[in-house]
Amino acid sequence: MTSQVRRAAVSIPSNIAEGAGRKGNKEFIQFLYIALGSLAELETQMLLAKRLKYVDTIESVIEDVERLTKLIYGLIRYIKTK
Repeated sequence: MTSQVRRAAVSIPSNIAEGAGRKGNKEFIQFLYIALGSLAELETQMLLAKRLKYVDTIESVIEDVERLTKLIYGLIRYIKTK
């Protein structure tokens, strides 16, 4: 589970960076949606870790996931209005 959490966490900024390096906004948005999928995956893995009692607290991680989700959706909206 640890490696899955790490992979999802690394995937989020990696997809944002890869999308930003592409030529068009359509591709960038596609990679932002992939980053959102990785955020959802990370959230699910943390909820499972808590349920299985692998960790005691996940509140700060869940708060970060929610904040990042809002930021990415905001970026998508901004790019779409350009």
